Amino acid sequence: MNGIKAALVKLVLHFFALLPLSWARALGRAAVSVYWPFGGRSRRVTERNIELAYPELSEAEQAAMALASLRETGALAGELGHVWLRSWEYVQQLILRVDGSELITEAQQQGRGVIVLAPHLGNWEVVGLHTGTLGSMVSLYEPPKLEAIGPMIESARQRSGATLVPTDSRGLVKLLRSVKGGKISGILPDQAPGDVASGENIPFMGVPCFTPTLANNMIRRTGALAVFGFAERVPGGFSVRYFPAEDAIYDEDNAISLAALNRGVEKCLRHCDTQYQWEYKRFRVRPKNGPGVYDDL
Repeated sequence: MNGIKAALVKLVLHFFALLPLSWARALGRAAVSVYWPFGGRSRRVTERNIELAYPELSEAEQAAMALASLRETGALAGELGHVWLRSWEYVQQLILRVDGSELITEAQQQGRGVIVLAPHLGNWEVVGLHTGTLGSMVSLYEPPKLEAIGPMIESARQRSGATLVPTDSRGLVKLLRSVKGGKISGILPDQAPGDVASGENIPFMGVPCFTPTLANNMIRRTGALAVFGFAERVPGGFSVRYFPAEDAIYDEDNAISLAALNRGVEKCLRHCDTQYQWEYKRFRVRPKNGPGVYDDL
């Protein structure tokens, strides 16, 4: 059954890759518009997250933002065929603007490692590909549940020069050594780990949520420069932005450091908050303290 699913996924990706980018995005957004009236888990989680993160909005404004966000997720799905299957030269042409990349190149010239913190905003695959052009890059890679599409994704992510290592202990050691040696690494700062010892409950958008400590621990242990990065979806392609993290992210106190991490993600969101992956259960806490915010969904 997984083999059939993987074949269908590849077929759909190849189909979207043959379409003009604007058509692929429009088709993804249209699919969400059809799905929206039927509800479903993704809609319910998105609505709950936006209700929590934007309490100042009216119910109508929250509903409009939830729909817009899911439509952008549809656009993300539609454009992945272009990002994963087309040549790197083609994808480079889709990057219409880059701001702040000198932060990374200057650190590389000084022999300092860099950790790029790329939240689930816009198209994070594009951020990884672009960052790979700015210096020697090593990043973690966890194979997807559909193992048959793993080689396709792994090959796609390494096209611009990055090296992927597994998310096991050996991979983490390689990653740590590479950043200590002055290389670049990309880390998703907003993906809650399953291990309760691998994070802390820290406010994000004013709401407590389980925040991973991997990036902050690596920053302290390697002396790397912490930079946030994201690729905003714009007409005709992407706009890539990098900006430095707050000084507080280097603090030895985990609570102070993680709060700065989450504020950095919030700063990214101010540019294009509907392009954030709001269908992810971001506001889970671990260990649970009473009913969770998603228990009734």
